[in-house]
Amino acid sequence: MQDKSTYLKVKDHSVSGEKFDLVYNQEFDMLETYPQPSPEKLPNYYQSEDYISHTDSKRNLFEKAYHFVKSISLKRKLKLINSVTNDGKRLLDVGCGTGDFLQLASKNSWEVVGIEPNEKARSYANQKTDNSVFESDYLLNLKAHSFDVITLWHVLEHLPNLNEYLAILENLLKDNGTLIIAVPNYKSFDANHYKEFWAAYDVPRHLWHFSKTSISKLVAKHRMTVTKVLPMKFDAFYVSLLSEKYKNGTMNPIKAFWVGCRSNIAASRSKEYSSHIYIINMTKT
Repeated sequence: MQDKSTYLKVKDHSVSGEKFDLVYNQEFDMLETYPQPSPEKLPNYYQSEDYISHTDSKRNLFEKAYHFVKSISLKRKLKLINSVTNDGKRLLDVGCGTGDFLQLASKNSWEVVGIEPNEKARSYANQKTDNSVFESDYLLNLKAHSFDVITLWHVLEHLPNLNEYLAILENLLKDNGTLIIAVPNYKSFDANHYKEFWAAYDVPRHLWHFSKTSISKLVAKHRMTVTKVLPMKFDAFYVSLLSEKYKNGTMNPIKAFWVGCRSNIAASRSKEYSSHIYIINMTKT
């Protein structure tokens, strides 16, 4: 692998127990999971009741914390998409999970379309959105330049063919539209603190692990520019909560809260938060 070297070895803590390499890609300043499962085998790594974005359950502390943060973040997401558009209100949410964001947007006068590959999650989402959620292949059936806002909330890291998907999203976005991407940041304090136990590596479901440079370079290949970067401060806390379980065998809320605080304090200086939201627009010529 030219210009690539092993950065870290990480275990799949939630499904298979297998170990994967995180390989550094110098060109894009990002990490790649290696080996990556084949498209046929990749869905097997999502077959777990513990895969949180595919369920509405609240069985334990982590799930309760996740849904508490989710309830707050949904309102912030709605506020964000309302702030980036002045005209149309047509929204595409890729990897929409169980459809809560689409449901909220629809109740606030957005015309919504969702993409969700997981059948169970898609079923939940369609109950909430009047059957507005489809399988991944449906992306190719959508009309070009027809969306005012396209969102991927912690989804880009799951997509096997980055450039292929970004080209599709570029084609679907209106010339004055906005692409919003939220992804974990492997350069954050909590990532460096937990190392191979950092829950946001989540191999092999997360195929890519991004930095700010990664996102800027990737979208630049598709006539797009990052115009703003926002922090996701809550991520440091619930990622740390699950990371404690991976590292020590049990969740330690007090310690996780402390690490989350330290991560956000460090990020207030470095601007390297646990996760970031990237506001992306077509490059003006």
